[in-house]
Order: sequence, then structure tokens, then C-alpha cells
Amino acid sequence: FLEGAPEKLPEPPTVGVNVGFSVPSSRPSSTVAIVGARLITMKGEEVIEDGVIVVDRNRIVAIGARGAVDVPSGAYVLDAKGLTAIPGLVDVHAHGPQGSHGITPQTNWFHYATLAFGVTTLHDPSNDTYSIFAARELSEAGHITSPRIFSTGTILYGAKSTVKAEVDSLDDARRHLARLKAIGAVSVKSYNQPRRDQRQQVVAAGRELGMMVVPEGGSLFMHNMTMVVDGHTGVEHALPVGRVYSDVQQLWGATRVGFTPTLNVAYGGVWGENYWYQNTSVFEHERLLRFVPRDRIDPRARRGLHIGSDGDWNHIRAAGVAKSLDDAGVEVNLGAHGQREGLGAHWEMWSLVQGGMTPHRALRSSTLHGARYLGFDGDIGSLEVGKLADIALIDGNPLDDIRVSEKVRYVVVNGRVFDAATMDQLGADPAPRPKFMWELDPGARPGPPEASETCFHGAH
Repeated sequence: FLEGAPEKLPEPPTVGVNVGFSVPSSRPSSTVAIVGARLITMKGEEVIEDGVIVVDRNRIVAIGARGAVDVPSGAYVLDAKGLTAIPGLVDVHAHGPQGSHGITPQTNWFHYATLAFGVTTLHDPSNDTYSIFAARELSEAGHITSPRIFSTGTILYGAKSTVKAEVDSLDDARRHLARLKAIGAVSVKSYNQPRRDQRQQVVAAGRELGMMVVPEGGSLFMHNMTMVVDGHTGVEHALPVGRVYSDVQQLWGATRVGFTPTLNVAYGGVWGENYWYQNTSVFEHERLLRFVPRDRIDPRARRGLHIGSDGDWNHIRAAGVAKSLDDAGVEVNLGAHGQREGLGAHWEMWSLVQGGMTPHRALRSSTLHGARYLGFDGDIGSLEVGKLADIALIDGNPLDDIRVSEKVRYVVVNGRVFDAATMDQLGADPAPRPKFMWELDPGARPGPPEASETCFHGAH
């Protein structure tokens, strides 16, 4: 169409240039022994009092009661008396910043906050393709500190937008999934594909390519039920109803379709996130404030419109629905939706208990179920010999009081031990956490207004 262009254009090249390369995955070379903790292993109902876990490099090589497990000489010994060890939390619906404008931060406060609350694996079902897979690769190579990162990349959006993904055939679906798998996706998010045949085409392509297909629920009950019948990997977000009955329980319970209710943002009423803002002093949370800029916390946590009373809290009803589905055999997963970095994962867990789950079942939803949902339960999700050393050590017993789950004393990710309060690395290769931008330049961190700075009518 340009003036002077030839009538017949040259054919595009059929062979590209491979610009990929390989680097070794990072793992420590040391041995760690965690001694004296209560071990909630997720092997059935097993709880080992006064246990020992031995980690060689990045995998568990021995686990059991004290006296039954030898502590290797030369191991770094972590005294965990009075603590409870659980598998690292697996957040399967975790949105969060990974980078922007082609820049991946070397010290991402979101990652440190997430780890500081014991979340060692996250799956983001909607993020920028290029930034999140860049972060994942840098993390695996040991260049940045983060939880294990998995993602769909950019969603397969069916509505008109700059990221609209046209799906009108199985070949279309194959093409979209193949390009995302090539860049690192283990999953795709089927979002607002308006016709059921389009959603089925994405599911069929996912089966062929060995990829998870997670859909956006859209707050439509019948839409959710077709997602179950069509065999999506799971349903993301709460069902938009206050109760379900045996028809839903029998239908869903006979499938392998998972359920991630994201109670922090539950459909149908006041969000669970608002409950925790109203009932806890989030803006004074010492651990959260150490890792998250105050200007990210205060707009939601201070003087927000979170007001509710008993009976108004929709997330508790949604959690009750999740519990009833769990009773029917549906595996319920933890998905905090990125609401309040790291801490939100514990809100999600506490909400499951509010809905009737026992603490042990809520912990299982937060660890093993999520690992199975992502297809990684051979490596994470329980404390067993051969599995990766992703462990949260909690000050107290969450089986007695689920609300102590946030009191993480140490976090172990891929065999590396961190003091969760500071995120300084411990063990054979101790290292202080790198400084955040506001620690390098205190003026870069906004704080609460001083009394002398009170504004009236918009004027200082």
C-alpha cells in the first residue's frame, strides 16, 4: 500500500534465528537440619511432634521424629523448638508486579513480602507475558530472590481489547497455546471467550499440549457449571450463590476439576479482604510495613469503606460453599488474588476456617491441593523425602489457632533459609537482604501525614 511498493511482495522468511540459551538452575550446595519443630507433613493427618528435617542442597533427604533421624556432621542446624513446620504455601491465583517497561527489578519488594509470609510458590493467572517469564527465569537462575513463579502470561481475552485472542477453531486455540507454552507458560487463562465452543476448543488444545486451562468465572453460576462439565483444570473465583445443593456437589465431585474461590474478592457481596481491614489493624502490621511501601497500604487500610456487621460478610457464605464442595471431593485451593502481599494468603486460609473447614483442611488447601492443581505435587506441597525444600516455620501451632499461621519465623525456599522477619539469608552462605529503594533513599517512601501537614479544602 506504500507508494513505489512492488506489485508482488517477497515471501516472509520461513526459518528464524534461535536466540535462546541455557543456564544452570540455581541451588545451594549446603546441608541444613531443622531440629525440634512440630511437622505437619500433609501425608494424611500425620503430625510429628519434635521432628527433624534434613535438607541436602535443595531437597529433603530425611524426615522423622528426633532420635529416628541422624543430623549430618557439618550441617547448618536450625533450632526450631516451639515452631511448626508446614510445606511452603502455594498460592495458585496470585497477581502481583513483576516488572514494567522491559525492566525486571533486582530487588522486588513484592517477592520479599510474599516469602516473608511463607508463600513459596505462586501462579499468576493474568500477567504481562514478557515481564513475568523474565522474572521466572531470573529467579530459577538465582539472579533474583522470589517464590517459585508460574503463570498463564497474558490472558486469552475474548472481548474486544488490545489483547483480544481470536478463537474460532481448534487450530486457533492450538496456535495461542503453543506460542504461550514456547515462552514459558504452564497454563492459559480462558477469559471472556463468549461462546462455549470457543472455550471447549481452548480446553481441547490444552489437553493436547499438556497445559492447564483456568477460566474466569464471570460471576455467572450457569457459566461456572459449563466450565466444570467441559473439564477445565479448575474454576477460579467464588460461585455467585450463597448455597449449593446436592446437584452441584454430585456433579462437581465426580470430576477432577479444582476450585479456587479467591474469598478475598468473593462475588455476591462484601469482599473478604474488607473484613480483615475492618477487624485487624493492617496499617500497623509491622511485618507488612517492612516490605511493602506505605503508599500501597494506606489507601486500602486506612479509613476505607469496609464497614460491615455480622451477617453482611459474604465471604463466609462463599467459604461455606467451598467447604461443602471439599466435602464432596472437590479439591479447594488457596488463591489470594494478590490482595495484600503475602498476608492475603493467610486471610484466605482463615476465611476457609470461618466457612467451616478445620485448620488442618485449610492448611491442606493451602499446600498440597494447590501443588496438585498445578501438577507439581511430585516436588512440592508436602514434607516428604525427595521433595523440594520449600518450608514455612511458624511460631505457634496453627492446628490449635489458624490465626497464628502468619507468624512465620523462618522460610525455606529451594533449600535456602531466610529469617522471615528481615529476609536476611541464613545458613552456610549468610547474606543481608538487599536494600529497597526507600532504604537507599528514605525520601522515596511516603509516610503518613504529620499533624502539621493536615489539609483543608485541598490546600496545604
